[in-house]
Amino acid sequence: MSGYEQERLPEAPSVAEALADVFPRGVNVGAIVRDAVALTKPRITTMVVFTTAMGLVLAHGGIGAARTALLLLGQALLVGSANIFNSWAEREQDGRMLRTRQRPLPAGRLDPWFALALAIGCGVFAVPILALAINPLTALLGAIAHATYVLVYTPLKRVSPLALEVGAIPGAIPPLMGWTAATGTLALPGFFLFAILFFWQVPHFLAIAIYLEEDYRRGGFKVLTVERGAAVAGHRLAAYTLVLVAVSLLAQPLGLAGPFYTATAAILGAGFVVMAWPGFSGRAGGAWARRAMLYSIAWLTALMVALVAFAR
Repeated sequence: MSGYEQERLPEAPSVAEALADVFPRGVNVGAIVRDAVALTKPRITTMVVFTTAMGLVLAHGGIGAARTALLLLGQALLVGSANIFNSWAEREQDGRMLRTRQRPLPAGRLDPWFALALAIGCGVFAVPILALAINPLTALLGAIAHATYVLVYTPLKRVSPLALEVGAIPGAIPPLMGWTAATGTLALPGFFLFAILFFWQVPHFLAIAIYLEEDYRRGGFKVLTVERGAAVAGHRLAAYTLVLVAVSLLAQPLGLAGPFYTATAAILGAGFVVMAWPGFSGRAGGAWARRAMLYSIAWLTALMVALVAFAR
């Protein structure tokens, strides 16, 4: 040994020590992560990823496990980004609504600039993933959906009830993205999936607007119930339901599914029409609207399962 101590390399900091250097003392990092995830609206994001996967499955393309994972990751990041932008833009309105005032931004648990940076970051990663790992067409559809949701639908909610139909466009694009991921082209069966999601969203969200009318009024959103009343919204809900059920029966003529699907869709559709029919009579109360909303979720899930089970 020499006459001096051998120099020691510094030990690598633990994860906890590393996080302590980034966040101020006393900050609950786990709570920040949970709130950041909450900004992406996980239930909506999960549903969008699910409908994207449905488009991929029904196209019978088979793009491999790795590319499928990248498709769903890119879609989740893109939708998460759009939802964070929405939460950031509507934080003041959310703070006035009973349903949303405890969300991370209106409750003051997260800094708005952090949320904005997170939204930008998710979007910046999402589009290149879709373009490079899948194909440019799928990435373009994703970018169109993102821009429409963030730049058109979100501000329009405070201006006009037409925001609902506009917002249904980006909400209907994900299954079309699944289709183009498998085929690389736009085709009539893919637009069938788009139509199902488009016409489904209108009665689904009109039902929510009916039973949460007062909350939307407090928030300052120009939904149809606030602008023209629950009776008009109920009538439109029922009308869109009839169109939706008719569209759902087109899978067999388009060669996507067989007669067992058609029979299943007819039974599910009859139930949806019965559930929505009180909207035509002006009896569009909150309890009825909530039941219609719940049935719409069950209807969409069952219809998608039937499409896969009885696909050609």
